[in-house]
Amino acid sequence: MNKFKKLVITTGLILSMSAFTLNGATEAATTTHKVQSGESYWKIATKFGVPVTNLMKANNAASSALNVGQNLVIPNSTVTAAEKDLMARLIHAEAKGEPYAGKVAVATVILNRVDSKDFPNTINGVIYEKSSGHYAFTPVQNGAINQPADAASKQAVNEALAFKGQGNGSLFFYNPKTAVSKWIFSREVTVTIGNHRFAK
Repeated sequence: MNKFKKLVITTGLILSMSAFTLNGATEAATTTHKVQSGESYWKIATKFGVPVTNLMKANNAASSALNVGQNLVIPNSTVTAAEKDLMARLIHAEAKGEPYAGKVAVATVILNRVDSKDFPNTINGVIYEKSSGHYAFTPVQNGAINQPADAASKQAVNEALAFKGQGNGSLFFYNPKTAVSKWIFSREVTVTIGNHRFAK
């Protein structure tokens, strides 16, 4: 009987320690953010590069109201730091000299392609996609994608991630002054920003 009691007590202690350790690991892996004056779900989602809808859902938000000092749970991003960097480098190369909104729109095209059944389902797959011996994006073909991204391109990635699922569904962009494909002109235009036309 004594051995049985010791076994029960030991098992209970091990389970308690396991629960404590697992709970501690979970809390350590979760990012939280204390709301500052002037912040909104949009600003916070853009700062962390997570969809605003996911941020609100993670915090069971019934409205967009926030209180200063409130602690928010920041959901883990489904996009890695390496993928964000790759996107930013492509944006920098594709949209150099374009308005900031155009940079965000280019990032949105990449994310929309990942979600589309007609394109690869990863960021790397979309950016490095090859068709008929040509890359989908000229900077991949000519090596310009290997240049470091500027701050605006990095921020554009986070903003596109925050905006995810709320746009016009653009899957393509092109410069109508330099485009040579007749097919691209047949696509439905969603918006024109700077020198780029976006289409689906």
